[in-house]
Amino acid sequence: MASKTSKGRMSWWQLSLLGVGCTLGTGFFLGTSMAIEKSGPAVLIPFLVAAIGTYLVYEALVKMSVDNPDKGSFRTYAKQAFGKWAGFSNGWLYLMSEMLIMGSQLMALGIFTQFWFPSLPLWIATSIYAVLGLFVILTGMKGFENFQNIFGVLKTAAIVVFIVVAVMLVIKGFNSEPRQLDAFMENYQSFFSEGVKGIWLGLLYAFYAFGGIEVMGLLVIDLKDPKQAPKAGKVMIVVLTTIYVMAIAFALTLVPWGAFHVDESPFITALENYHIPYVTDIINGILIIAGFSTMVASLYAVLTIITTLAEDQDAPACLAKKGRMNVPFPAFLFITGGLLFAIVIGFLIPEKIFEYFITAAGLMLIYNWLFILVTYAKLMDLTTVQHMKNGIGMVLIVVTVSGTLGEKTSRLGFFVSLLFIVIIGIATMFKMKKWRNHQRT
Repeated sequence: MASKTSKGRMSWWQLSLLGVGCTLGTGFFLGTSMAIEKSGPAVLIPFLVAAIGTYLVYEALVKMSVDNPDKGSFRTYAKQAFGKWAGFSNGWLYLMSEMLIMGSQLMALGIFTQFWFPSLPLWIATSIYAVLGLFVILTGMKGFENFQNIFGVLKTAAIVVFIVVAVMLVIKGFNSEPRQLDAFMENYQSFFSEGVKGIWLGLLYAFYAFGGIEVMGLLVIDLKDPKQAPKAGKVMIVVLTTIYVMAIAFALTLVPWGAFHVDESPFITALENYHIPYVTDIINGILIIAGFSTMVASLYAVLTIITTLAEDQDAPACLAKKGRMNVPFPAFLFITGGLLFAIVIGFLIPEKIFEYFITAAGLMLIYNWLFILVTYAKLMDLTTVQHMKNGIGMVLIVVTVSGTLGEKTSRLGFFVSLLFIVIIGIATMFKMKKWRNHQRT
C-alpha cells in the first residue's frame, strides 16, 4: 500500500474527543439495561472484553489508514484486498448497519420521552424526532456541524452528572440508607449469578456501546500527523471504558440488578427511588438530546454512504444528484424511507422493537468489524504478534455473534441480520455478473 501525505488540521486529542462523542450514545444509555439483564452484576466483564475487542479492531483499521489515508477508509481497503465485490458488499453492509442503528436510536428516543409522557404512543414520539432529524440534515453540512458542536458535549454530560450524583449518594447512603447497603451486598453476593452464559449473552450489547470507531477511521485523513492516530484511539477507548465501568458500577451500587428493565435507562432506574428533585428529569433530558444527536449523526452517515456508493456506481447514480441546498434529494428520500420503516415497525411491535433493532444493529456493526480484521490480515504484512492479536479480535467477534443464539429475543435479531446478509450477497452476485459482462464487451 502506498502512503500518501496528509493535509489534515486535526490534532490527535481532537480526534479522541470526537471519537468519544460519536461513540457515547443510546447504545450505552439504554442498551446497558439489556446487558445487565443478560449478565447480572458481572456485566462489567463483557464491557471490559468489548473494550479489548474494540481496540484490536481500531488498531487494525488505523494502521491501514496511516499507511494509505483514503476517504473511503475500510470500504476502499476491502476493495484493494479482495476486489470490487468486497468494496460493494462492505459498503452496503455498513450502510445497512447504520440504518438499523438509526432505527434503534429512534426507538430509544421514543422510550426516553415516554419517561415523561407514559401515555404517548411510541410511533408518535419517534415520528416527531424523525421530522426534526430530517430538518437538521436539510440545513446541509454547515448546519449539521453547528448542531454537533453544540450538543456533542452533552453526550458525556449525562454520565458525568450521574457519576457525581451517585458518588454523593454512596458517601451518604452507606451511613444513613440501609437499603443501599442491602443493594450493594445483594449484587456483590450474586455477582456471577448468571454464570458464563450470562457474560456470553451480554457481550453483544457491550460491543454495541463501543460502536463508532469506524468514524475515527474515516477521519484519520484529517489528522495533522496520521501516525498519531493509534494514540488517539488508545485515549478514546480508555476514557470510554473508564466512564462505562464507573457508571455501571455505581448504578449497581445504588439498586439491586433485578430492578433494571430493558425499557428504561439504567441510570434513571438507579436514581428514581431516591426522589432527588429534578435530577432524573435533567438526566432524561440530556439523554434525549444525546440520543437525538447520535441519531442525526447516523442520518448523516447513511446519507454520505449512499451518496458515495452512488458516485462509485455501486448504487443508482440518481441517488448522488444534489439539489438547491447542496443535499442529494433522492438520497434524502432514501433515508426518509428508512425512518418511516422504523416507525411502522415500532407501531406494529412496540414492546420488543428496541431489543430487536439493537441486536440486529449490533450484529451488522461487528460483521463490518470482522471484515476490517480480515482485510487487515490480507492487505498488510503482519508480525507474529500482530497475527495473534488479529486472531484474538476475530475470535471475540465470533463468540459475541454466537451469543445471540442463546436467547429467544436476540436470536430473532440474529436472523434479521442474516436476512440482510443474504440480500447483500444476492445483490453482490448480480453486480459481479454485470461486471463480467461489461469486461467481455
